[in-house]
Amino acid sequence: MPKFVFMPPQDDLKKEFAARLSDTLPEFEVHSPETDELASDLIVDADAAMGWIPPETLKKAEQIKWLHNPDAGPFFGYYYEDLCKHDLTITNPRGIYWDHISHHIMMFLLGLSRGLPWYSKSKSEKRWDRNARKTPYVFLGDATVLINGVGGIGHETARLCREFGMRVIGIDPRPEYKIDGVEMHVPTDIEKYLPEADFVISTVPHTPETEFMFNAKTFKIMKNSAYFINVGRGMVCKLDDLVEAIESSEIAGCGLDVYEIEPLPDNHKLWSLDNVMLTPHVAVAEAANLNNRRYEILENNAKLFLKNQELINIVDKEKWF
Repeated sequence: MPKFVFMPPQDDLKKEFAARLSDTLPEFEVHSPETDELASDLIVDADAAMGWIPPETLKKAEQIKWLHNPDAGPFFGYYYEDLCKHDLTITNPRGIYWDHISHHIMMFLLGLSRGLPWYSKSKSEKRWDRNARKTPYVFLGDATVLINGVGGIGHETARLCREFGMRVIGIDPRPEYKIDGVEMHVPTDIEKYLPEADFVISTVPHTPETEFMFNAKTFKIMKNSAYFINVGRGMVCKLDDLVEAIESSEIAGCGLDVYEIEPLPDNHKLWSLDNVMLTPHVAVAEAANLNNRRYEILENNAKLFLKNQELINIVDKEKWF
């Protein structure tokens, strides 16, 4: 009987998943150790696990073949060298956020295109000002959006942008979706297409290739009237460079849900910048159906694992996604 270990720390979600997996697939011997010491003992002859396996614990794992990462974009350090070199297969739940986060993106895009930050400022000052907007209105039917990362979130965002009549340029190293009317390009071409975009949207995870890919050089390439939107990972964008780009009018503004530093310090310049929309990493905070989606991927892969078939949502360990 294959052994499946839910790695500590145990939270309500892991406990729920462990119980569901045990009930649904009794072929697995399921364990939920509360301590690292117990997990270290159990991992010795485990076949599969969910969570994070520390480097010292991985050395003890004699037959582990599959590790499920519960997050599409895990904490920095999850993919350490020994784990990446190990022959186990890692999977993740990418794709489950496609509708929730794309709606959050469209909130930013529509708000920035209509000048909402300027009107919000007037409201906070109790000022009726029909001329509050200081940047041009952007008609989406004539606008171009560049989406950096056309995966689960990006492909739905691309579809919604197309419904508004926008030209959509997609950037992705391994396209998994085909969207009618979307121009697809590889990441090495991004600087070529940035000057054409009225909105630049980043949905990519934090990897060695994406870390601080949006920086002073990148913002200088963009249109002065363009907006930057980031809902992927904060470490993709150098915040000081973004602030400088907005203050110097190299770009028009931004919409952020993720940040290089979280929580964003209360003395950070971003708080006081005009034409900026900020949310505190909440794009999927209230999404009630996400846990079921997470579990479905885990259970589907567990069934495939039992049949010795190829798993879904396999991670390229060297690229971290």
